[in-house]
Amino acid sequence: MGEEIIYRDDVTVELVKSSASDADVIWAARVSTVGEQSMDEIGQDPSRSAGLINYLARERHGTPFEHTSMTFFVSAPIFVFREFMRHRIASYNEESGRYRELKPVFYIPSNSRKLLQVGKVGSYTFEDGSQEQFELSIKAMKDAYIVAYDSYKKMLDAGIAREVARVVLPVATYSSMYVTMNARALMNFLSLRISHAGSHFPSYPQREIEMVAEKMEAEFAKLMPLTHGAFEKSGRIAP
Repeated sequence: MGEEIIYRDDVTVELVKSSASDADVIWAARVSTVGEQSMDEIGQDPSRSAGLINYLARERHGTPFEHTSMTFFVSAPIFVFREFMRHRIASYNEESGRYRELKPVFYIPSNSRKLLQVGKVGSYTFEDGSQEQFELSIKAMKDAYIVAYDSYKKMLDAGIAREVARVVLPVATYSSMYVTMNARALMNFLSLRISHAGSHFPSYPQREIEMVAEKMEAEFAKLMPLTHGAFEKSGRIAP
């Protein structure tokens, strides 16, 4: 095969555009009591309004958090995107296998990835596998990826349409997308896709989407530290 296959065990998340600050939450909330004068709050120190943001998060007055926008570029395996797009309060544009030739970039788990599901559905834990199980998994994945991409290229070389040829590729193929969310939608996503000791309602996400969520949360915390702090204080429940 002409093109070298690339194996990755990570994800890429970049904040490419944003209009999101704690001040945006403050003026949106205060319009209910001071009308258009709430815009004056933008020039003030938002730390003075930490109590208001904490109140909004605690009492689940969520709409002021919607007057924000964050756009992320995400590169991850396709199976992560299939889970991601269950969160419908967002806007998505993904790379298309109909219009461009997909590159041979495939996911393999790192050695720290837990491999074994122990227990019954609805009541199980994930545990480490043995080194032998890890090596077997990696070999099986790589063997499958090589065969799949070789079949894909053969069809393309024979003149088969990209949208037909792509059906042989596995969901471990890397894709890329832009996703745009407001802060309220993002907090909902984070509450479900990160396992966190401080969560009022524990969540048990697949590790690969959790890797994406962790990177998104780091950007959110830098953009809106008071809102992120309120999210944490309220048990990581979206308002």
